[in-house]
Amino acid sequence: MVTPHAQPPGNARHCHALRLRLDAPADAGALTERFVRLAGRGGLWAERVPFACDDPKGARRRARELARPVDADRGARAVLIEYTDGRSDLMVVAHRSAFDRRALHRLAAATLDGGAALDEGAAPAGAGAQVSLPDAGHAPAWGLGDPELGDDASAVYRLPLPAGTDRDPERWRAALAVVLSRYEPGTPHARAAGVGLLFDLDGEGEYVPCLAPLHPLTITVGRGTGGAVELRCDYRLGWVSEPIAIQFARHLAQAHRHVTGSADIFDEAERARVLDLGRPSRPLRTTPRRIPDVFAERAAERPDAVALSDTDAEVTYGELDQWSTRLAHGLRAAGVGDGALVGVCLERSAELVAVLLAVLKAGAVYVPLDPAYPTERLAYTAEDSCVAVVVSTLSEFPGLPGLEVLTPAQVLELGADGADGPPASSASPGEAAYVIYTSGSTGRPKGVLVPHANVVALVDATRDDFALGPADVWTFFHSVAFDFSVWEIWGCLLTGGRLVVVPYWVSRSPEQFHHLLAVREVTVLSQTPSAFAQLAEADRARPERLPVRLVVFGGEPLDTRGLLPWLDRYPESRCRLVNMFGITETTVHVTAEIITRRLALAGSRSVGRPIPGWRVYVLDETGRPVPPGVAGEIHVSGAGVALGYLHRRELTEERFPADPFGGGRMYRTGDRGRLRPDGALEHLGRLDNQVKLRGFRIELDEIRSVLAECPGVVAAAVTLRQADPGDAATGRIDGYVVLSGNSTGEVSSAVAVRERISRVLPDYMLPATVTALPALPMTANGKVDLAALPEPAVSGSGRNSELAAGEDDFSGELLQVWSQVFGFPVGASDSFWDLGGNSLLAVRMSAAMRERGLPSLHPRTLYANPTVRALAVALRS
Repeated sequence: MVTPHAQPPGNARHCHALRLRLDAPADAGALTERFVRLAGRGGLWAERVPFACDDPKGARRRARELARPVDADRGARAVLIEYTDGRSDLMVVAHRSAFDRRALHRLAAATLDGGAALDEGAAPAGAGAQVSLPDAGHAPAWGLGDPELGDDASAVYRLPLPAGTDRDPERWRAALAVVLSRYEPGTPHARAAGVGLLFDLDGEGEYVPCLAPLHPLTITVGRGTGGAVELRCDYRLGWVSEPIAIQFARHLAQAHRHVTGSADIFDEAERARVLDLGRPSRPLRTTPRRIPDVFAERAAERPDAVALSDTDAEVTYGELDQWSTRLAHGLRAAGVGDGALVGVCLERSAELVAVLLAVLKAGAVYVPLDPAYPTERLAYTAEDSCVAVVVSTLSEFPGLPGLEVLTPAQVLELGADGADGPPASSASPGEAAYVIYTSGSTGRPKGVLVPHANVVALVDATRDDFALGPADVWTFFHSVAFDFSVWEIWGCLLTGGRLVVVPYWVSRSPEQFHHLLAVREVTVLSQTPSAFAQLAEADRARPERLPVRLVVFGGEPLDTRGLLPWLDRYPESRCRLVNMFGITETTVHVTAEIITRRLALAGSRSVGRPIPGWRVYVLDETGRPVPPGVAGEIHVSGAGVALGYLHRRELTEERFPADPFGGGRMYRTGDRGRLRPDGALEHLGRLDNQVKLRGFRIELDEIRSVLAECPGVVAAAVTLRQADPGDAATGRIDGYVVLSGNSTGEVSSAVAVRERISRVLPDYMLPATVTALPALPMTANGKVDLAALPEPAVSGSGRNSELAAGEDDFSGELLQVWSQVFGFPVGASDSFWDLGGNSLLAVRMSAAMRERGLPSLHPRTLYANPTVRALAVALRS
């Protein structure tokens, strides 16, 4: 039973109370005289009430009297309530500094039986009456209370225990240690043992250990109404929620039944309930199918409907079907067979989408390669995946033995004599559709094999909830090598929508992208929080409203508070905002949370419940489910789990173990999270050295490995710095190296190191700075002490006196903007790239210039004119 109550936080927290039942009429005068003599400064109030003891009014009256505190100077107060049935209740409330638990019992008993004065030393009480978890001054992280309720609101939960429950205090302390080991892994149990447990099993009457919780969670083992043994749990609602308080008491009782170091706090019913929290609210209705087969149905339904919009032209479903079919025959003619891996390295375009579809129609597997990646990165991916054919227009695509590079035009020509329908294929829905390479902690990216059926299941799981259909217009905004593109391309084309291809340079200009959304009448938008923040800022400067009805966030943590200005312009009834958590290894998305204004105001970190067909578990290091509210490692099971890693059998076995709770396999994400009592998942970051920055998943160890591979680099370290830990857009990667500089051919400076790794790492992984140190700081355990790394060295010269005559004012303002964006003085001849510039900083540069009323800056202009002096000339012309 849960009983809410609110008391002033001061005296109420330091008072306890006792009720004793008298079955015969009491002499109120005699009791008053005894109580005053025994309590000293206190007093007793007697009152006859017009109802019987068992009347509900009696219970309410007793509850009110037991909840009234007394101050320390008065010490104690008593109330005698006399009922019409001849029975009475004596209730004594005392301040703990004047009467401890035993003294309170003796005071009440002596008042009734006429005993002598209390023994000296019975008060003050001292400590030892409660258990506070984990600390009197701090809310437990797993409490999940509501801070808006304040510090005064509290409640009590009573859990009756079976008759004959063991009363040994040591067994209860051992049970508490078991529970704490599951709620706070790695925390010394002495933190709890130091405050002790209260036992009131041998006293009479109803004991109230505190009128308001002394600590966030206060547990008493004692006797309740009627003398039954119970666990009483007093808790502050601002720090501990009702479901958490209830489950903690139940887990303590369950652990007490076993009281061994390996005891489980869950019984079978509780285990089933916890596992059910990570399951979706409804089942998935899907049939395993191949992506081109589902697309063929959409094309047959509306062959004249526009499927793709590009800068050059529009392509209907019928035209895209025929185009991709001819390309598929061309790939077959080039030797591509069922299950073959085909590299696709093309700019975002309608042609790219047609080639991807063609690879699937040919029964093959596409391996997306971003043409913006460095040559060495492209070469590694092509070699590691063992592709025999790459479709690309890059003239400088790295040549590898046995690798054939074909342009789309050449593939189309090879398929000129193909049949009307797609090539015959024995490929099944359970076989891979694509391989996307993700960052790897071993220093090399790893390919993830995702089957057709997973993509189809993702679309089937979200179609109804998101009302996806032919009336929708989507954007193809993200890199094809980023799995968000899977959702954008196939989520649109498999539901009959129109896909608008966003050119690379438009995607880097919030103003131009906003214009495209308005002109193309886009309704479904997928964005990383970093990119959306820039778009929302551009939107606030425009009077017109966009037609967007659904925004899906993914790729990095979302600060929901930043969505409030958008919600002011686009109410929930007009535009739905959905925060989705997912990983490449689980097919893009796993959970979904609709962001309401209430959640945004609260700064919610919830990513919602699993979508139909997907399941989520939060497990400890031994693979056991943790209680709701407690953090652990997120595991994902169900329809979205990938086939594994390409050519990485051991890693696949490690990261894709069997699912012991639902059958099949699950994926160990390496992400830290917790399930709330309502089943919503909160994402709490990474357990390892992986970060998400500007929508990309990055292993910092991969960057460190690339740094360490440079000739002359003796040691390397990498760190992520964030001006605002809650804003992924403020992140910056900094690298540190120790150089030897003793041999010919070795890099001799940090600048040379950064220039070298820029040929290996893509732009989003390139450290903004590389600093040379004589040695890396170490911890006592011999590990690199990342916290002790100095502020990074920057390459800005700061020589803004080099401005030529006639350009001082304008160039001077540009210099101020650059210094503002980079955070240090820069010179007129300093290169944007040498300073640590990247695509995100280019967008910030544009926004900062707009705020100052300077000419509009397109990222392409900055890329072509990377110094203040050159940029000033370009903008003037």
